[in-house]
Amino acid sequence: MKSATLTRGQKVPVTQKQKVPPKDKKKRVLIIAGPTAAGKTQLSLSLAAALGGEIISADSMQVYQGMDLGTAKALPEERSLIAHHLIDICPVTNPFNVAEFYKHSQDAFREIMARENVPIVVGGSGFYIHALLYGPPAGPPSNKEVREQLERQMHDLGPEVLYERLQMFDPNYAATISEFDRHKIIRALEIMALSERRVSDFPKADKLQEQEYDFRCWFVYYPRERLYARIEQRCEEMVRKGFLDEVRQLEQMGLRENPSAAQAIGYRQALEYLAGPQKPEDYKNFLTEFKKASRHYSKRQFTWFRKEPLFRWLNIDEHPIERLKELILQDFEQGD
Repeated sequence: MKSATLTRGQKVPVTQKQKVPPKDKKKRVLIIAGPTAAGKTQLSLSLAAALGGEIISADSMQVYQGMDLGTAKALPEERSLIAHHLIDICPVTNPFNVAEFYKHSQDAFREIMARENVPIVVGGSGFYIHALLYGPPAGPPSNKEVREQLERQMHDLGPEVLYERLQMFDPNYAATISEFDRHKIIRALEIMALSERRVSDFPKADKLQEQEYDFRCWFVYYPRERLYARIEQRCEEMVRKGFLDEVRQLEQMGLRENPSAAQAIGYRQALEYLAGPQKPEDYKNFLTEFKKASRHYSKRQFTWFRKEPLFRWLNIDEHPIERLKELILQDFEQGD
């Protein structure tokens, strides 16, 4: 199957579309995961062009309108050629959680398959992808008042204090996350406040759902040193393209009203920089912290997906992009 290697911004060769009829009762869904800056967008666009696919973003921040550069959204011209879902569906002031992601993704599956196209899930948010495979986490629906109170406490007291509280009330669940998992800390404390039960008392979603989908899961990556170089280069490129201006505009739109979005990698560091005197040394520190947070996030992505048994790993250094595409397409077409 012929195809040209794509670069960001290059038009997708739509003439290569090729629908793949399922060979069994379960309809296949392709999942492309990987750390930040691994080239998932490039690969997914090429795969979508070859399969007649539509892309579903599994990025917890790409749902927000205006958060473009810092989340590395596919370019508008790319999205005009290949249909994308779960991008720009939420104002930056409105919280968005994994349960909502699950519902929207299921709706997207049905819509895409009704058009006889292939759903291609792309992203690095392990928590979201885990929910897609095993179902959303158990627990009562979010409560606005309780959530806002916990978010204020997170802002005023810091994640360490709330994490210690979680360790006190539910040490078993706390042991599965860290003080850096702000969303999970808040959600865990919210669940306990609303249900008067520990999070660890709820059934764990660790078995594949009984559903009609056959998930074909891949984790594409670069070796750590090369990945870190790509991450730092991308951070610098984002800033050159106007990332700080993007954050200034989002701040005027109410970014700080949404603690989840305001704590996103890059955005948090930019907000701290913009709130200060913005001296040259402050700018240098902002860029250093932006890169550092991005590297740490990639490390957490590796750790998360090592625990996901359905994913097959492909080293991009060992398999050039065209070979990656060939392997993934062959697996998708033939199955087990």
